[in-house]
Amino acid sequence: MDAQQTVLSFINRIRKFSNKPQLDNISGDQALQNDLQLDSLDLAELTVNLEGKYGVDIFQNGIVTTVEDVLNQLPK
Repeated sequence: MDAQQTVLSFINRIRKFSNKPQLDNISGDQALQNDLQLDSLDLAELTVNLEGKYGVDIFQNGIVTTVEDVLNQLPK
């Protein structure tokens, strides 16, 4: 599973617990809060999940707002 699919999987898991519809795909230009409807607690959960998987805090270099911002923080 590539990084984008992993991020999608984590986002769908978070959305499921909020009773939001699952997504089939995500694109780099989608905003985490506005387009994907993630609130601050959802972003914290996403951060914890990604840190557990990749060992990287996606917010270590500043604020991330889009899927592309998240993907750029993950190891290649």
